[in-house]
Amino acid sequence: MRLDERAARSAVGSGLRERLHYADAIASLWVDGELVHMEDLVFHDARMDTRTPTHELTIAHLILRSRRELVQREPSWAFSDLGLQRLRGRDHWLSQEMTLPMPQATSVHEEPATEGSVDDAFQAELDRFDAVLKRSETVLDDVGKMRVRPRAEDPQAVVYDPDWNEEARLAEWQTLLGDVQALPPVLAAACLLDAWQSQEVSEHSPWLGRLLAAAYLQKAGVAQFHLPALSVGLRAVPREQRQSPNRTQRLLAILEAFEKGAQLGLKEHDRLILARGNLERRTIGKRGSSKLPDLIDLVLSRPLVSAGLVAKYLEVTPQGALGLIRQLPLRELTGRGRYRAWGIL
Repeated sequence: MRLDERAARSAVGSGLRERLHYADAIASLWVDGELVHMEDLVFHDARMDTRTPTHELTIAHLILRSRRELVQREPSWAFSDLGLQRLRGRDHWLSQEMTLPMPQATSVHEEPATEGSVDDAFQAELDRFDAVLKRSETVLDDVGKMRVRPRAEDPQAVVYDPDWNEEARLAEWQTLLGDVQALPPVLAAACLLDAWQSQEVSEHSPWLGRLLAAAYLQKAGVAQFHLPALSVGLRAVPREQRQSPNRTQRLLAILEAFEKGAQLGLKEHDRLILARGNLERRTIGKRGSSKLPDLIDLVLSRPLVSAGLVAKYLEVTPQGALGLIRQLPLRELTGRGRYRAWGIL
């Protein structure tokens, strides 16, 4: 609650929220056993990659974009059918569902047979028999189209395990979502997160459970002005506690992670406040058209910046960006030649 109040009223609230998005994306991959560098994520988000993005970097950017979308949507959107489909990446398949034509009945024109024309009656029977065969072929063709495509030709089968039955697992988790409404919001969010992780609801998105738990806290009013960075707190909890076979121990670890994540957020907020005061002193006596205030806002909202990043967002030349950076007491973080990056002290 204290962190949420500061995020709502502080002058660095927007920068803090943006930094929490980056930190949570990196920490979420770390919790799942993957490593992504912060500088790579920042540059990839700005479409200024220094090398080909890795699979892990792509996932981290997906988490970053998902967090931003959750903030822009209504708090209850994440738990709607459309929200869950989109966050799980299934909205693409929903838009490409097969639209098969309905079988069309073949009209049969039968000429009435006369008593004096046996050949005409026999021909009518043959025509009727041919019509039945044609209808049967039409039905069989449509059934063949409706069959599941071979695994090599079905894009969903390549990405998703057909035996995983993610929809059934998600339905069980949604049932739990209704059962925990009577619990305190923080405990309910912990139960939802533990269920998502222990039941392995999503085949490819274990990180989504943490985002949904954060969205639940926001929906319940515990965090109205920021999306909690739960993965940052989980990173500070020992792995043995997070993955304990005892459910009570896991819940205690999750609750501890909630607390540690909030404490780290408060420390980051205080650090940004001090940095903002230090940087704003450099703007005293500057012209009203100076780009330094804009650069300060950019530096506070990003874990690091480069000359190209500053030039892109402030619409100045790379040399002009370097000149602006030199006017602020920023710390050089990379020292990688042309890929130099700076951050606040």
